[in-house]
Amino acid sequence: MLNHFKFAKFRFTIRAVEEISLPQYKGAVFRGGFGYAFKKIVCIQRTKKECSECLLHRKCVYSYVFETAPPEDTKVLRLYRTIPHPFVIEPPLDDTRVIKQDDRLTFNLILIGRAVDYLPYYILTFAELGKQGIGRDRGKFILERVEGLDVNGESNTIYSCEKEVLQNDYPLLDASQLNHKENQMNNTWVELKFLTPFRVRFDGKITDNIEFHVIFRNLLRRVSSLLYFHCGKELECDFKTYIEEAEKIKTVSNDLQWFDWERYSTRQKQKMTLGGVLGATKYEGNLKPFLQFLRLGEYIHVGKGTSFGLGQYRMHN
Repeated sequence: MLNHFKFAKFRFTIRAVEEISLPQYKGAVFRGGFGYAFKKIVCIQRTKKECSECLLHRKCVYSYVFETAPPEDTKVLRLYRTIPHPFVIEPPLDDTRVIKQDDRLTFNLILIGRAVDYLPYYILTFAELGKQGIGRDRGKFILERVEGLDVNGESNTIYSCEKEVLQNDYPLLDASQLNHKENQMNNTWVELKFLTPFRVRFDGKITDNIEFHVIFRNLLRRVSSLLYFHCGKELECDFKTYIEEAEKIKTVSNDLQWFDWERYSTRQKQKMTLGGVLGATKYEGNLKPFLQFLRLGEYIHVGKGTSFGLGQYRMHN
């Protein structure tokens, strides 16, 4: 069912040239600075305030990545101005707030569908971001290395600052490659541990009552949209039946806590409150129909703010 969902995962290693001060949630500084640097590199109509005003906006790499709009002939999400971004930045999850000179930091980048073809732009952007600096005092860094990761976490280096040549022998993944883990799992219970805040809207409001069907509704919608808009395929399944079955899954334990944080959006020129739940919750029922989606969700995240790392979870079974 999900064999056409193509993606790739990369690990970036940076080395601090100067001391770097980072916020509590590091995803905010990577996401914000990344967008600014990306536009600086690729935009040729910088006098335009909005991408939608530009003649090139439907052919522009920046517009595709950050201002992703539904195609004019789209069959789905016609009423939405934007669609899910084709990337996820996974920041470091440790508590380190200061990266000292010559210390290293790693983070992951997941690219989805045809966004994988634009990997060189992402690498150039993070190299440029190192020159601009990140964090409170704009500490500078060098992008030392980029590695491609397979589903087992095995890596191979595809870029280094010494050679500055990109090797194309990185793994291109699809959801079917996750089946070997799915086949080893128990079908009657699963624990989801949220590593970054999971922020989700249900019945018109942000909720901390995370029943299984709430997670799955959001994940199903996200997978369907990413597959359609970025992989060029429709998700062929009975949405109604899936939701009905998801509503039968019971919550048996809940150790979720609300976590609040803010980021400042340079583009929107305002503070954004992006709290969500952290911790673990356990579900029981017939989980077999959902396991492949849940495995894929470990890569693409779920909920709001996924592009800068929110909604990251791990399955335990």
